[in-house]
Amino acid sequence: MQFSELSLHKSILKAVAEERYHTTTQVQEKAIPLVLAKKNTIVSAQTGTGKTAAFALPIIQLLLDKKDTEEGEKKIKSLIVTPTRELAIQILENFISFSKYTDLKTTAVFGGVSLEPQKEILGKGVDILVATPGRLIDLQIQGNIDLSAIEVFVLDEADLMLDMGFIADVKKIEALCPKKKQTLLFSATIPEKIDELAKRFLKSPIKIEINPEETTAKNIGQLLYYLPKKNKTDLCLHLLRNTINGKIIIFRRTKFGVDKLEESLNKNSYKVTSIHGDKTQAVRNKAIEDFKNKKSNILIATDVAARGIDITNVDAIINFDIPNIPETYVHRIGRTGRAGKSGIAFSFCSPDENTYIKLIETLIEKPIKIITEHPYVIDKPKHKKLQPNTISKNRKGRKSEASKKKKKRWY
Repeated sequence: MQFSELSLHKSILKAVAEERYHTTTQVQEKAIPLVLAKKNTIVSAQTGTGKTAAFALPIIQLLLDKKDTEEGEKKIKSLIVTPTRELAIQILENFISFSKYTDLKTTAVFGGVSLEPQKEILGKGVDILVATPGRLIDLQIQGNIDLSAIEVFVLDEADLMLDMGFIADVKKIEALCPKKKQTLLFSATIPEKIDELAKRFLKSPIKIEINPEETTAKNIGQLLYYLPKKNKTDLCLHLLRNTINGKIIIFRRTKFGVDKLEESLNKNSYKVTSIHGDKTQAVRNKAIEDFKNKKSNILIATDVAARGIDITNVDAIINFDIPNIPETYVHRIGRTGRAGKSGIAFSFCSPDENTYIKLIETLIEKPIKIITEHPYVIDKPKHKKLQPNTISKNRKGRKSEASKKKKKRWY
C-alpha cells in the first residue's frame, strides 16, 4: 500500500515523501487505519518494521483534525512513554520530521540531562510529549507536566519496559491520564505480564501481530560460527581483516564485555565507538553521531542501550554473544538490510550458547547457515556422553534414575 492511499493530511504526506517513504510496511498498513479510527490497539512486531511511523503519523493526523475545531492554550494531547533515552530521541525526531509542515509542537523529556531546559520547553506548551518514565514522574511531581488533556496514550517497547523494571512507574503515569482516552501498546513480544498490563489499560483492544519470521528480511544473510569462547575476539579480528567491511554493529551481552572488546579493537587500530548504560547521555549521543557520520565504522553496544536506535546503512551485524532471548536476535539483525538494501549477520556461538541457537532457529523457522571454514572451528554440536559422576549405583547395585534416563546434553 502507498502512503498516499491512507487518509492522511497533505502536509503529512509531503513530509513523508521528503523522508523517501512511499510504500507502507505491514505494521503501518494494519495499524494506521485502526489508530485513525480511534481504536485501542495492541501491536506486536520486531524492530525495523516501522512501528514508530505506525503510531506517529495517525497521531499527527488526529491532532490536526482536533485543532481545526478548537482554539486556546496549548496542552499535551498525546503522550508516548518509552524506556530509554535513545528511543525517546528517535521518536522525537520522527514526530518532528512528519509534522514539520504543521504547527504541532513535540518535545521529549528523559534523564541524564539537566531538568531546566526541559521545564522551559514544557512551559511554552507542547502538543505531543515523548518521555521516559522516571523523568516524566519527576517533572509531574514538580508541577511541570499536566496530563489531564491526554487523548492518545502510547506505551512503546512495552516488553523492554518490563525488563527494565518500569512497569510500576507506567501504572502511575497511566493513572494520571484521563480515563477516556485512546491507548496504543507497541511491543516486540507480548509476555504474560505485558498481556496483563494490556488488559488493565486497554478496553476492547484490537490486536495486530507481525510474525518474527516475516521480519527477518530475505535480504539479510545469516551466518553461524561455532568456536571456543576464548577465541571469539580472535575470530572477530580475523573477520574484520578478511571478510567484513563497511559500517558494523557488534552486540555484547554485558557492559564489561563492550568495554573489553572496544579496548581490544582500539589496540588493533580500528575506529571504534561504544554505548551502554553506564555511559553518560552526552557520551552515548556522541558515539552514535560519530558512527552515523563515519568517524568510526564500528559500534559496540549492549541490547538495552541499542534498542530502537535508528541508524541507516548498516552493512553488517556481529552477534559476539548469542542472545538468550530469541526475539532479541531478530531485533539485532534487523539493524541491517533496511530500506531494501542487503545486509549480513555473523553469529559467534560457543558451547555454552548452543541452546540459544536452537531457540532462535525455532523462532525464525529456519536453520542459520553454518560456516565450517575458519581458524577456530569446532564441530557442530552433538550429543554429549554422560560424565562418569552422573552414573552411580544405589544400594541394590542398580543404576540411578539419572543414569537410566541418559539425558542428552549439547556441547
